[in-house]
Amino acid sequence: MAMLRGLSLLLSVTFFSSYLISVPSLASSDGFLQCIREKIPSELVYTQCNTNFTAVLASSVRNPKFFTNTTVRPLCVVTPTHASHVQAAVLCGRWQGVRLRVRSGGHDYEGLSYRSARPEVFGLLDLGNLRAVTVNRWEYTAWVDSGATIGELYYAIAKNNPEVAFPAGECPTIGVGGHFSGGGVGMMMRKYGLSIDNILDAKLVNANGELLDRAGMGEDLFWAIRGGGGGSFGIVLSWKVHLVQVPPMVTVFSIAKTLEQGAIDILTKWQDVGPSLPGDLTITVMLSGQQAAFRAMYLGTCNSLVATMGEQLPELNMTSADCQPMTWLQSTALSFITFTNNRPLEEALLSRTTSLSTFTKVKSDYVTRAIPKAAWKDIFSWFTMNGAGLIVLEPHGGLMAAIPAAATPYPHRSGVLYIIQYIAFWQGDGGTAATTWLASFYDFMGHYVSSNPRQAYVNFRDLDIGQNVAADDVSTTSRSGKVWGERYFMSNYQRLAAVKAAVDPMDYFRNEQSIPPLRPIPAYNDYNDDPSEQRFMPRDPIN
Repeated sequence: MAMLRGLSLLLSVTFFSSYLISVPSLASSDGFLQCIREKIPSELVYTQCNTNFTAVLASSVRNPKFFTNTTVRPLCVVTPTHASHVQAAVLCGRWQGVRLRVRSGGHDYEGLSYRSARPEVFGLLDLGNLRAVTVNRWEYTAWVDSGATIGELYYAIAKNNPEVAFPAGECPTIGVGGHFSGGGVGMMMRKYGLSIDNILDAKLVNANGELLDRAGMGEDLFWAIRGGGGGSFGIVLSWKVHLVQVPPMVTVFSIAKTLEQGAIDILTKWQDVGPSLPGDLTITVMLSGQQAAFRAMYLGTCNSLVATMGEQLPELNMTSADCQPMTWLQSTALSFITFTNNRPLEEALLSRTTSLSTFTKVKSDYVTRAIPKAAWKDIFSWFTMNGAGLIVLEPHGGLMAAIPAAATPYPHRSGVLYIIQYIAFWQGDGGTAATTWLASFYDFMGHYVSSNPRQAYVNFRDLDIGQNVAADDVSTTSRSGKVWGERYFMSNYQRLAAVKAAVDPMDYFRNEQSIPPLRPIPAYNDYNDDPSEQRFMPRDPIN
């Protein structure tokens, strides 16, 4: 509360200083593009009339659902190679009333890092050229640019020292910027926490175009960018992370069980065992069709893993024949879906090749009470239906349960058994069956997951749970964001909105699910009654 009171005292001062420093006009496409051309090298700017515009825009699009003839596209794609280019883009955008969206890896499940869900004039900053990873092997730290992928981060760390690692996600092509901004769930979070629990510093361009490190931005903003979601507080260019130790070899296994082989009994018990296992061992479960695939990564030897499984989950009948010893780096190259890798290690971790063949839609839930055995029988029936996708269950517990909910914006800590990721996918015209299945199944699962609010993970972004209202809605306040914001951030949402009001009161960094400022901003007529001088943003840009 003291923090919120302190922030509230800053709001009026911050508002007026922001107004004086950079007062944006009504959106001017031509003015914005002219400003960009003057301040950023032409070879880094791709406008819609450029022959390479479509290819550059598509280079990190992961879902063809958001790359159609009706997709709202940016005025231009800026591909900065230096922080000054990002600063210039922000200042051009502020002055000309054109907002920016920022893409690192393109994995935003709703595509909000590169497209708008409704008509809007905006520019796109693609950070793919800012992808350096610098490892300090003596301090166990690294600086990683937001445009790097987590595969590139893993590779750089392990090539420097194979017994050093970093806890992050399970898909190598995920961009660091977006992943860290939302939390960073992964196979080592039970041992070392989320990615955000291991971030020491960051470099950010704020809404005034200033380049700030942790000391310059202050602890409130540094808190907010580590889990508060991307696209709200500024543009993080790089992150300093704390590296962790891993053994020379780890052990993985993947064991699938059908219903006839006792999948439901094992799964029912896993709900209690998975979150309570030693932090060195994480067992996730993927449900599809009529089977459950139990996939594990253990920071230890096969013999020790077999003994632990025999004590904790003997029903799985795991033996030494199931063990797959490998380096930690090799384990990061395993496919999220199949838990195998048939490609060379460098290709699996460093390739940025995208495919626009598969459409996807994702939702998420958190489970705080074990789902009864009888309910699992009903749940498996959903995977026999037309359009059925799959779900992935990832256990919390371990260190995750020991970190306070308010330590970072990610609040899903103590009391959470596991997170569910629902994935529907289709090709061509099969979307109706898949999305109908997903929506209906998600409604059904409401009986068994967290409630008041029904929690969700911001990195599994889902516009179905709520959106900010349109920019021309004069009644918009931070209250509108509570509909979805408290599901992602729970009680941390209020603090995020307060930080937003202090650092970006004009709501320049905004999208359909960005954090709105805590307070509404006065209309321009409150400051100037002369229409010819109304160079302020349109009334109440908070949405």
